[in-house]
Amino acid sequence: MDNFKIETAQNITIQQNVAPLSTRIGAFLIDMLIIGSYYMLIILILNALGFMPTENIYVFYAIVSLPVFFYSLIFETLMNGQSPGKYLNKIRVTKIDGSKPTFGSFLIRWILRTIDISLASGSIALLTILLNGKGQRLGDLAAGTTVISERKTISIDNTLEVDIPEEYIPTFPQVTLLSDNDVQTIKELFIKAKQNGNHKTIAKLNEKVIEITGIKSDLKPIELIDLVIKDYNYFTQQM
Repeated sequence: MDNFKIETAQNITIQQNVAPLSTRIGAFLIDMLIIGSYYMLIILILNALGFMPTENIYVFYAIVSLPVFFYSLIFETLMNGQSPGKYLNKIRVTKIDGSKPTFGSFLIRWILRTIDISLASGSIALLTILLNGKGQRLGDLAAGTTVISERKTISIDNTLEVDIPEEYIPTFPQVTLLSDNDVQTIKELFIKAKQNGNHKTIAKLNEKVIEITGIKSDLKPIELIDLVIKDYNYFTQQM
């Protein structure tokens, strides 16, 4: 899975896990299956009612096709960057800086979808995504968005343990007042908050840690929490 890092104005590094191309294709096929099922349902209902439009047939089919025409725009707007296919495959449209896309962003992606997917049978989108490296088709490039994977990957970030240099010197012995569950929760929230640039969560974590441990420090919240996690690992590894 490709990934890339960006740094916000607050010097927070965010790592974006680009959705694999195969996953995006899978999501697209699921959406097409849903659209096909919708058309079949309409036909079955009309046949059951014995209704077949004879006059203004083009107007009728245009009206029936409206939900399909606006399918991706409607779902991505209402489902915060996901269509049903994206939801099932755990991928989501997001801004390239990690923030939530606006309706304008979804609209631009939807307009350029005609060029990316419809007119060229997806070949332009495929080529652009492969060459771009950030999971962006033309619509994403214009809208400043990308498609990321929300699947959890197993790494050291998913465990309590962190890498500590052999010469590491702890700063806060008070961290031993915390439990393994406390530090695991702190670490998970801290990593997620850094990735999303969520400073409020980091500040709340900082307040809670100070409340439990009684640590007094002039360090910034992000620096303090990082040290607390490392110090706790240092002391537990000595036991």
